[in-house]
Amino acid sequence: MGRGCLYFWKEDKVEKKMNKEQEVCTLDGTVDRHGHPAVRRKTGSWFAGVLILVNQGLATLAFFGVGVNLVLFLTRVLGQDNADAANNVSKWTGTVYIFSLLGAFLSDSYWGRYKTCAIFQAIFVLGLVSLSLSTYVFLLKPSGCGDKQLPCGSHSSFQIALFYLSVYLVALGNGGYQPNIATFGADQFDEGHHIEGHSKIAFFSYFYLALNLGSLFSNTILGYFEDKGMWTLGFWASAGSATLALLLFLCGTPSYRHFKPGGNPLSRFCQVLVAAIRNWKIKMTPGEEDLFEVKEKECSKNGGRKILHTEGFKFLDKAAIIISKEVNQMGEDTYNPWKICTVTQVEEVKCILRLLPIWLCTILYSVVFTQMASLFVEQGAAMDTTISNFHIPPASMSSFDILSVAAFIFIYRRVVDPFICRNIKSNGLTELQRMGIGLVIAILAMVSAGLVEYFRLKKSARKDCNDCEGLSSLSIFWQIPQYVLIGASEVFMYVGQLEFFNSQAPDGLKSFGSALCMTSISLGNYVSSLLVSIVMKISSRDEMPGWIPGNLNKGHLDRFYFLLAALTAADLVVYILCAKWYKYIKFEGKNIGEDDSNDDWHPELRV
Repeated sequence: MGRGCLYFWKEDKVEKKMNKEQEVCTLDGTVDRHGHPAVRRKTGSWFAGVLILVNQGLATLAFFGVGVNLVLFLTRVLGQDNADAANNVSKWTGTVYIFSLLGAFLSDSYWGRYKTCAIFQAIFVLGLVSLSLSTYVFLLKPSGCGDKQLPCGSHSSFQIALFYLSVYLVALGNGGYQPNIATFGADQFDEGHHIEGHSKIAFFSYFYLALNLGSLFSNTILGYFEDKGMWTLGFWASAGSATLALLLFLCGTPSYRHFKPGGNPLSRFCQVLVAAIRNWKIKMTPGEEDLFEVKEKECSKNGGRKILHTEGFKFLDKAAIIISKEVNQMGEDTYNPWKICTVTQVEEVKCILRLLPIWLCTILYSVVFTQMASLFVEQGAAMDTTISNFHIPPASMSSFDILSVAAFIFIYRRVVDPFICRNIKSNGLTELQRMGIGLVIAILAMVSAGLVEYFRLKKSARKDCNDCEGLSSLSIFWQIPQYVLIGASEVFMYVGQLEFFNSQAPDGLKSFGSALCMTSISLGNYVSSLLVSIVMKISSRDEMPGWIPGNLNKGHLDRFYFLLAALTAADLVVYILCAKWYKYIKFEGKNIGEDDSNDDWHPELRV
């Protein structure tokens, strides 16, 4: 009897120990650096999240230390005209975000997010060091050139090639790093835990805030020194900041949570297409009973939860049709994915296809956003930039955009969202609704920029006349409304995009979801470059230099801004139609993104 009691006591102790281990581990399947289940108390949460936020702020400071004044560097140091410089900046910025697809692919498929972030940050540091050295040794000749007064001399092909190699190494490093660091930061919060789940939602707002605060120093202090011709100082400060960011990221290694890479997604997509083509003649019966799915524990072998079947793209459903001969020959454990696919695998393809129209509609918004780094700066340079003999660098005006982002993130998270949750809609505005609001505010920003330029041109024309002496140019502070409106639109569009693509991408493609957000910025820069070229070609005639000439006083930049406002308005109409058509991804147990009035939702936890 005593021995039996001892046996049951030991069994109960073992069971309690097992329950305790299950309690302290995360519920979303994350692991620590050794590949063991992540212990909640020792890994992740806000300790790791804050490290990543500071890392993002320092890396952004480094990136914008180059990007924010690159258009002025190209015109003053390399001698390019305004249109060519604006186009080259757009192409370079676009390439940054194209590289985000490479980083996301390597992360989701093979390396994992931590390793990908570390490798590309090292490339980023290498590019900044190379840029600093090449600028100091070769480009700033004669000494002191690069400001408004002293132009630099000519440069050899080798020197120009070394410069472009350096800046595109910066593009490669930052591009491959950016989509993964956002998702890696979100990985530190357990979606299955009631508190950490809300923290994960708030993380994206704070991430975008850290990104903007990091660029604030670049847009003000570094922007001021670079505008004065101290390019080497600015570039070395960026290299030092990037190095510190990398070291800080590596110091947090023991505390990070990780998701294992899920394998090459391209092969999974191809399997669905091949299986659907094989079965294209088979007629489907109504319902889901004849569709193939494996057990839940096996469904996660590619890094994903089970996704429930959704209507639409009926042809792809044929890839999951159960054919009795196939099931009898192979069984669930040995099925051939090139002949039959799971519902989850089919839904992954459907999910990406549904995301594409929404993604395409965000590209034109990025055309608006990219004007801050190019035409807004050139517009500011043509305005009155002095206050009591103090020169305001035109690029530093983007600090009003950053302050606007910080203010509107606070207003939205602390005031607007809780109010909507309590009084209008329990879950607040959806990501799609917020992105639509961002498009509306972007239209207002372009109208504001166009009006400022219209009145600037009128005042410049009066100043150039013979009988109008003593008139000064329009103050650069008239640009503040357009920068503030762009910042407000970012809070709704880009934060909404980060949340939307991260939540709607399948589990094995989370980095790809973040890369979609960045790639829309990339294509926006390319479209902006193309649009500028088309406008210049159409508007340039024998006696007219075009809308965006080297001397903006002889052009019509206001018309270009109004054109962007009209195009964005048309884009908004298409976006509304796509948003109504979109179907949210359905993970087993919850329809992500849709309103649920019975959900135990506490607005105060969202911030």
